[in-house]
Amino acid sequence: MANSDFRPVYHPAGHDNELRAALQELRTGRWVSMRNLLESTPDWTRWTQRTQVLGAVAAGSDAVRAWQAEEPGSVAAAVMHARVLVERAVRARREGHPQAQALWQDAWEACRAAAHAAPADPVPWVCLLALSQLDERQDLPEHRLRPPGPMLFPGPWGLLAEADRRDPCNREAYHRMLQFVYARKAGGALSEAVNFVQWAASSAPDGSALHVLPLYVRVERYRRERGQEKALDLHWVTEDAERDAERALHIWFHRTDPAGHSLLDLNHLAHALWGALQFADAAPVFRELGPYFTTLPWAYRTDTPHDPSGAEEVYVRARSRCLTASREPGRGPHD
Repeated sequence: MANSDFRPVYHPAGHDNELRAALQELRTGRWVSMRNLLESTPDWTRWTQRTQVLGAVAAGSDAVRAWQAEEPGSVAAAVMHARVLVERAVRARREGHPQAQALWQDAWEACRAAAHAAPADPVPWVCLLALSQLDERQDLPEHRLRPPGPMLFPGPWGLLAEADRRDPCNREAYHRMLQFVYARKAGGALSEAVNFVQWAASSAPDGSALHVLPLYVRVERYRRERGQEKALDLHWVTEDAERDAERALHIWFHRTDPAGHSLLDLNHLAHALWGALQFADAAPVFRELGPYFTTLPWAYRTDTPHDPSGAEEVYVRARSRCLTASREPGRGPHD
């Protein structure tokens, strides 16, 4: 397709056609397709991804409650109930809703109940990690445990360990921990985030999505530095930036099944390689994305980060440049 005709689309299901179909049903208040999808989900990676996306949509309806009423013994329904209540609690805190604290308590109890009902499932512990970012002062003892290594911060390390025990290097668990770092009243400094993602990536096996984590912190640093008097485009072509992008490409992207790739991870990797001028290396990532994209991190490269059309234009230009480079004979990735 010619670049002038290409327009990317955002869909939370991405390439997961089964999830897309279940979401369509869920938006009309029907839950059977969601149940059937979760019953056929083959691994913890896709289970975590699918329950997260389904939970975000189900939070706007009573579909999961209807499912529990019909099948009160369903373990999957209990996990989805926790997902829904956590999503509502996070939204309520973000919007300053007067019932935010009560919703937080309900969500916490639902997570504990789901963990009891599904003892092998990492998602209830991932949900508890999501709630931890709402405890900005770290009032709960479980949110201020001693860290497992130097240069790290007190935090919900026990919750992360429980998720890790069930699904080592669970992608969402570590992203929730990173969000906790940003939310800490006692910290929140980028140096803490850098130390955390370096620690996580250094201990992750080849093929783990944790090798993409440093790219997220680099984007966050860029976002915070916007408007300062410095050549921000140079942010992406430093030796450290290039190394982070190359590690994510070679240790994660090239060594894993595309079916388990997160759209956000793919977009962060494509963005990092493009920013590091490694255009030909970025081309396979854009090809895997196909028609899909996410507004972040592309929106931060515009003057209007809240306008999705600006992010789309940056994405289309970057994609075109990288796909063109991959077709040019005799050119290396840094040319």
